[in-house]
Amino acid sequence: MNKLSSTSLARLKGVHPDLVRVIKRAADTTAVPFLVVEGLRTMERQKQLKKIGASTILNSRHITGHAVDLVPLIDGKVSWHWPHFRKLAPFIRAAARAEKVPLEWGGDWKRFPDAPHWQLPRNLYK
Repeated sequence: MNKLSSTSLARLKGVHPDLVRVIKRAADTTAVPFLVVEGLRTMERQKQLKKIGASTILNSRHITGHAVDLVPLIDGKVSWHWPHFRKLAPFIRAAARAEKVPLEWGGDWKRFPDAPHWQLPRNLYK
C-alpha cells in the first residue's frame, strides 16, 4: 500500500473533492506509486505553460480545480517515460470506477497526448 506524500497532498488543495477521492484511493491501491505534480493552477501559470508549448489552451481544467497531473515514481524517482504512465493508468481508472467518478486521461488524447493529465469531464463538471 502506498501513501501520498505531504507534497502531493498539499498539491491537491483546491482540487474538486471527487477527484481528490479518486487520487487518494489510487494511491492506496496502486502498484505504481506516483506524485501529484500539479493540481489547482493559476491563469498566470497556464499562460507560461502555453508559451513554452507544454499546453495548447488557456481554459485548462486545472484553473477550476478539475484536473491533476500525476507522475509515476519508479524506484523512488520521477519518470517521464510513457510506458510507466501506461502502467499507472489502469490503477487510476480502477480508483475512478470504485469511487463512481467519471475521469478522462490526457494519455488518450489524439491531438495533444498529455500522459500526466487526469480530469473530470467538462460536460459533467462545470
